[in-house]
Amino acid sequence: MRIHAEPKPLREPLPRGTEGASVTVEPLSGGEVQFPAAGLERPGGPFESLTVTGLFTSRSSGWWWVPCPAFLITHPAAGHVLVDTSLHPSIATKPRENFGRLAAWYSRPRIEAGRDLPAQLRERGADPRSIRLVVMTPLHADHASGISEFPSTTFVMSSSEWTAATTGSRPLLRGYRPEHYDYAFDYRLLDFDAPEVGSYASFGRTFDLLGDGSIRLAFTPGHTLGHMSVIARLRERDFVIAGDAVYTMRQLEGGPGQPRPHDPHLWRRSLQVLQLFHREYPQAVIVPGHDPAHWQALDSKYE
Repeated sequence: MRIHAEPKPLREPLPRGTEGASVTVEPLSGGEVQFPAAGLERPGGPFESLTVTGLFTSRSSGWWWVPCPAFLITHPAAGHVLVDTSLHPSIATKPRENFGRLAAWYSRPRIEAGRDLPAQLRERGADPRSIRLVVMTPLHADHASGISEFPSTTFVMSSSEWTAATTGSRPLLRGYRPEHYDYAFDYRLLDFDAPEVGSYASFGRTFDLLGDGSIRLAFTPGHTLGHMSVIARLRERDFVIAGDAVYTMRQLEGGPGQPRPHDPHLWRRSLQVLQLFHREYPQAVIVPGHDPAHWQALDSKYE
């Protein structure tokens, strides 16, 4: 696998942090994909490895339409920060062109007309070309599909996620589509073993993105080897973008686990960190990656 981008290390907080700053967060979904329910929450049983594929389950009853979230964070000095890029606008008319034939057939990505992520950002005064910073939780296709829409942006991700997404064979089988991020963009890689990394609450390894505590990146590997979650400081509580560290609220609350994380041991450790945070800070908002019912219950904006 050959990638043209030449990423740079991120060794210190980015500029424009403001002491004591809090942020606002707006959850946005730039489309949906269809996933087997058993592929999100382990069904158990002797045939689990087959059941989780959904290939022997009716799409009308055993598959869920799930959101592909992105989050617009607004900082009082640094401006707009986007978490993930959801689906590329071309999915609305030509899903195979962006997702590839096999992934488009399997997950059936779709976007409501006029509701792609760039359109929603413009409605909020955040034109994609004005967004200078995007944080990627994983680089899986349903998170990275829209990267090409932000050519003027600095992208931040973990160094181990970049390695997982740009090396090895058969990336599609691991959820990656290199065409989504094979651009000569400004990629900054965060090493969670570096001295600048500290702890926050139950999270053992976090990085203070702007140096003011308003946006922290937390290392939550397992789903992928370099997965990150994001902790945003609202006025009176935290807003945690768990990403795919937990697919559903039931997983956060002790329900069925993920059926096929890349590293099951690391995934369980990351889940325990999130569960402990959930218990110790019940006032905090924690958003799982692909829970359609929970998504519908979210507010349009958190301050």
